[in-house]
Amino acid sequence: MSSSSRPYHLVIFGASGFTGQFVVEEVARTISEGPGGTLKWAVAGRSKQKLEKVVGQAAEILGKPELRSEVDIIIADVGQPDSLASMCRQAVIVLNCVGPYRFYGEPVVKACVENGAHHIDISGEPQFLEAMQLNYNSQAADAGVYVIGSCGFDSIPADMGVIYTREQFKGTLTAVESFLTIGSGPDGVCIHDGTWQSAVYGFADSNNLQSLRRKFQHKPLTYVGSRLRRRGNLFFSSEIQQYSLPFMGSDPSVVKRTQRYLAEEHHQTPVQYGAYAGVGGISNVIKLMFAGMMFWFLVKFSFGRNLLIKFPEFFSFGVFSKAGPSKKQMEASSFQFAFLGEGYTEGLDPSQGKPNGKIRILVQGPECGYVATPIAMVQAALTILHEPAALPKRGGVYSPGAAFAKTSLIERLNKHGIQFSVI
Repeated sequence: MSSSSRPYHLVIFGASGFTGQFVVEEVARTISEGPGGTLKWAVAGRSKQKLEKVVGQAAEILGKPELRSEVDIIIADVGQPDSLASMCRQAVIVLNCVGPYRFYGEPVVKACVENGAHHIDISGEPQFLEAMQLNYNSQAADAGVYVIGSCGFDSIPADMGVIYTREQFKGTLTAVESFLTIGSGPDGVCIHDGTWQSAVYGFADSNNLQSLRRKFQHKPLTYVGSRLRRRGNLFFSSEIQQYSLPFMGSDPSVVKRTQRYLAEEHHQTPVQYGAYAGVGGISNVIKLMFAGMMFWFLVKFSFGRNLLIKFPEFFSFGVFSKAGPSKKQMEASSFQFAFLGEGYTEGLDPSQGKPNGKIRILVQGPECGYVATPIAMVQAALTILHEPAALPKRGGVYSPGAAFAKTSLIERLNKHGIQFSVI
């Protein structure tokens, strides 16, 4: 697919949505990083008025008044397949910011595959991600199209973090545990309720995810070394000096898909992975337990789900809101992933004895939802534009680690404030 054969390198679909507006700003910051030093791009969505407003806001925030006249607008609607097809025919890559993806994602993937545009999303919804792989992988491969899901905070730091840990370990890496901690200022942390909605519907439909996975008929992966022991549902982590619990997002499933791909396609030893998140001190634990019990009870019933969707702030103790975070909250927030890996050092036979080597990696960056996510998404797109030969040989539906393992994505992220380092 030639970049010059289509009017736009990137089209941001859902640009006027809460996350989409920050992706618009990030693309506008990186125009000079496009092929030949310029990025041709457009915004797309249902409302011309809202799209014009978002472009105008970006022009004002970045001090780039020329954006108002230079950024084209495409009208496209998930409910109108012809409009999606027209949008996709104009783009080398569609950055899909319209969620929850379980409701709105598939028509965009279908239009991209059928009209020869690569597709990147920032979904943290395993059911959507794996359904797209099941339903569109062979069609995307035939079309030479790359459909790469979870290219935001879910799940580039985790997936590329495990790959970076393997690269830095001298020997055979066998297992990695990650611990996520979120830093915040005096106003605390806030997440837009679109993520909350995805969680509500995802947990309500978890049984269907298991039946979907059975359709792949995967053989169990063959790991080496000690079996990674799953920690408790709540425990005090000596590694980060906080109470911690299993990470509830899509990272573990995304990393496992990547490890399966690398094992089957590149004959690499698959890495076992456990993901955890720090929740702080005992007062946070009490709040979390109370909110968790309410969530688990209500999510089972339609009336309960309606309550959760209607009042996200109340049921999450203010962590999720319909307004999303303030500028002050975003500026004061940051994330840190500690990756603790073990394996067999060079010269040792991985089939003999216990792992004898350890490694510690840190991935850290700015506010995760609306600063780090746009950076990750845009750098993933630029990697596709600049390094097509480093992508998998065939198109298809991929996790980020499977798609970008052989590229310079980590170096690109390092230059843009998402830092990978050995500690």
